[in-house]
Amino acid sequence: MVSKKLPSFYSLKSLLPFTIMDRYLASELLPTFFFGVGAFSSIGVTIDSVFELIRKIVESGLPIDIAVQVFILKLPYFIVLAFPMSTLLATLMTYSRLSSESELIALRGCGVSVYRMVLTAVMMSLVVTGLTFVFNEQIAPAANYQAANILDTALRSDKPTFKQQNIFYPEYQNDTQPDGTKTRILTRLFYADQFDGKRMKGLTIIDRSEKGLNQIIVSESAQWNGSQNVWDFYNGTIYFVAADRSYRNIVRFEQQQLKLPRTPLILAEKSRDYGEMNISEALDQLEVERLGGDRQKIRKLEVRIHQKFALPFVCVVFGLVGAAMGSIPQRTGRGTSFAISVIVIFSYYLIFFMSGALGQAGVLSPFMGAWLPNFLFLGIGLFLLMRVAKR
Repeated sequence: MVSKKLPSFYSLKSLLPFTIMDRYLASELLPTFFFGVGAFSSIGVTIDSVFELIRKIVESGLPIDIAVQVFILKLPYFIVLAFPMSTLLATLMTYSRLSSESELIALRGCGVSVYRMVLTAVMMSLVVTGLTFVFNEQIAPAANYQAANILDTALRSDKPTFKQQNIFYPEYQNDTQPDGTKTRILTRLFYADQFDGKRMKGLTIIDRSEKGLNQIIVSESAQWNGSQNVWDFYNGTIYFVAADRSYRNIVRFEQQQLKLPRTPLILAEKSRDYGEMNISEALDQLEVERLGGDRQKIRKLEVRIHQKFALPFVCVVFGLVGAAMGSIPQRTGRGTSFAISVIVIFSYYLIFFMSGALGQAGVLSPFMGAWLPNFLFLGIGLFLLMRVAKR
């Protein structure tokens, strides 16, 4: 049956932004959207966190009030994931219901195009995109980081919060050859066997930064001296190597201060997990990883940074796909719409993880690794929308 509000759509006002039609569609979309946010975020946090927290309460004696705090702090991350899924669910269920009750047919009969009807869903999806970006950038990373710290403190975790073994830091510079070409050469190589949170142990440093003289430093341990911005090395030997590769001198020491970069310490110290960093922090971490020269870590972080931008725009893509699919003349119930939503969501995230892995492996660029699923589903949404508009 056609809603009593539909005669108002006959006017030319339906062509203008935020008409009565828009308010009507928004009133139908929002309840389903909020239901989806609550349902999807609850399922996610239950599967990922609740069972693990209960296990820690029983086995490790985690206080219940701490578990509740961690649970609340974990919610923003799953709300971020729920926003796109809820957008798809709301648009698909709402437009499917309106289509099955012939309300969309009545609108088209009054001269309202499919594009104009779907525009309402897309505009709402843009608002959700902004909300997702704020949550994903400002709220979820800080909450995840705080939850991890609270949990570690409460359990007095023995898990190391730093890189323990094989700290490796190469430093390069561009060298201009006589023929004018530039080559990238290794000027310094820093290696340590272990880091206990305070001192590096088992160090070997090859220093080629001075022309005509190379140094090889072997030391039992070293510690960063923040007051003087130098490294304090203990119980070691410095080998001076001349340009002709012959030993020039050997110096043994019990303690020696050397002015070397602090970057190896930054690499060894705990850095936030990807889910605990916003874009600015991730870019800072990327600079550190670039100094370390590990291409695999660099590409992984580059893909994750692009995904920080790509994820919020999934809301627009899902809003378009859901509205276009729902506008197809059909008679489907809520159960069918929900099942279709689950299939679309599963398909999207399957491609999302696969393309991300290909981006990290170097098969795709980091940009394409993050954005490829959005482009694919945007194409599907536009294709469906044009097919419906031609009917």
